[in-house]
Amino acid sequence: MSAASCLLTEDQFLCSICLDVFTDPVSTPCGHNFCKTCITKHWDINVPNQCPNCNKHFHTRPELQVNTFISEMAAQFRQSAQQKASRSSEQQVSKPGKIPCDVCTGTKLEALKSCLVCLVSYCETHLEPHLTTSGLKRHQLIDPVENLEGRMCMKHDKPLELFCKTDQTCICMLCTVLDHKTHDVVPLKESMKYEGKKAELRKTKAEIQQMIQKRRLKIQEIKHSLELSEEDADRETEDAVQVFTAVKESVERSQAELIETIKEKKRKTEKQAEGFITELEQEISEMKKRSTEVEQLSQSEDHLHLHQRFTSPTKDWKEVSVRLPSYKGTVRRAIDQLKETLSKLFSEAELKRVQQSAVDVTLDPDTAQPKLILSDEGKQVKHDDVWKHLPDNPERFDCCVNVLAKHSFSTGRCYYEVQVKGKTNWSLGVARESVNRKGKFTLSPQKRYWTITLRNQNEYYARAGPDVRLSLKSQPQKVGVFVDYEEGLVSFYDVDAAALIYSFTGCSFIEKLFPFFSPCLNDGGKNSAPLVISPVRH
Repeated sequence: MSAASCLLTEDQFLCSICLDVFTDPVSTPCGHNFCKTCITKHWDINVPNQCPNCNKHFHTRPELQVNTFISEMAAQFRQSAQQKASRSSEQQVSKPGKIPCDVCTGTKLEALKSCLVCLVSYCETHLEPHLTTSGLKRHQLIDPVENLEGRMCMKHDKPLELFCKTDQTCICMLCTVLDHKTHDVVPLKESMKYEGKKAELRKTKAEIQQMIQKRRLKIQEIKHSLELSEEDADRETEDAVQVFTAVKESVERSQAELIETIKEKKRKTEKQAEGFITELEQEISEMKKRSTEVEQLSQSEDHLHLHQRFTSPTKDWKEVSVRLPSYKGTVRRAIDQLKETLSKLFSEAELKRVQQSAVDVTLDPDTAQPKLILSDEGKQVKHDDVWKHLPDNPERFDCCVNVLAKHSFSTGRCYYEVQVKGKTNWSLGVARESVNRKGKFTLSPQKRYWTITLRNQNEYYARAGPDVRLSLKSQPQKVGVFVDYEEGLVSFYDVDAAALIYSFTGCSFIEKLFPFFSPCLNDGGKNSAPLVISPVRH
């Protein structure tokens, strides 16, 4: 029997209804074999008493008996098929995300095709009847898909094979003779060509791919922002630790010095009091001796000797007292000194923080007023009385002795330092790209300038429109300029003193900003020193 089964093909043991190996096989009068349950259900649902294979009709439903011979052969074949399936490679087993075979029992193999007529997905083994059996060859096979029921007409339980262009919907064959009888109906394949759906789908796919790419770039941008944020956080944390460590050390040092000062005052007071007590005790001892002598002298009749020996104490202790030190004044002075120290520490930390945003700034000769002299490297500018014949391009200042930097910025932060040593007049800051560069004008935020100036050697102003007079403890020799574009902030620092000079806040920057420089007129040589863009040293 085993040898004989090896000569039979697989489709001889498969029920043409369930496409699986026979279970309780029965034979119809026309000679075709089916599973007993399959043929019974088929007759209950479809055309009764008709063979599904040859369409032969029987007047009465045949009485079906299990064919024991075929049943035994099918059982052996099923066992052989299971052994064959067990030897299949692991790559054939359905993996997550893949479509499994609907016919496999036990371990599900990966489906090779889905049948739109049977609404079943088949692995390579169970697909064989669709490739060899004439009746099944006419079924429409597609690449494996999920939800095959969704490809069936909900109303007539038939495959959706047609497309109604009138209603723009997929329909089955029965729909064409009922609900869509007068509509323009074409096969699905032709509808795709007719409507250009494939081209549209390709376009949509390309657009989706572009959107995916944009979102991937956005993810990279966000990740990069997170990296920058982490770097900023680490840097700020490190700076904060350094500042607060210095503050802690300064407070501890001030506390130790204050305590030592109080102790020293206390020691001096104690030493003075001890001196007074010793002197008083000595006088008391001396007075006791004298008291004894006085008692003896009082008994003497020698008046001369009495006058010679008796003397009164000369020191008046009423005016003598221990001077108590003023500890409150000491504490107050220590606190004031600590405040000044802490203020300087925080100022130094703030300057160090903004210096992290240092940029390389170079003067732009195309913007320089014709009486200005720029150094070859573009780092120095001063005024000269000689007018140079230069092209009057739109970028050049023609009246006010100003010059801008070459490079602008429209995002983030920037910082640069300018040496102003030896000058009696100057202006520094930033200007928007659209500022007026022709004729005379006033520096102010309303005119799109954010600057500070020195006038008459010692008068400092913030050109805030109106001007704000600045009171500085010392004259800056080097000025730091810091801009935070997003925050709308422009700050100026005395670099050597690590002190803030002035800040413009709440500024509205809607275009490019350029570093702005004005060495002012040389004033007969009194203001001939240049403005010098200096390298930033942290």
